[in-house]
Amino acid sequence: MKQILNDSNTKFVDVRSAAEYSTGHVKGAVNIPLDELPGRVSEIKELGKTPVVFYCRSGNRSGQAVGFLSQHGYGNIYNGGGIDDLLQSLN
Repeated sequence: MKQILNDSNTKFVDVRSAAEYSTGHVKGAVNIPLDELPGRVSEIKELGKTPVVFYCRSGNRSGQAVGFLSQHGYGNIYNGGGIDDLLQSLN
């Protein structure tokens, strides 16, 4: 996971609510709240073939997002867990 996080091509998706996202997020992350994900999967496809790391507050919602997308044939997607741990890993 460390390699993926350090890859400059890796994209980040924050699946928290817009209000949570506004309190702080990974630089450059796209905000797609978990409850909006089914209607916004095309945005994930648009991120290209690069690794996509999903995160939330604790890792639960990001795990659900990765599970949902995996069931729909998406690959190269990862659960980054909670934002605090992820930010620590990125620094």
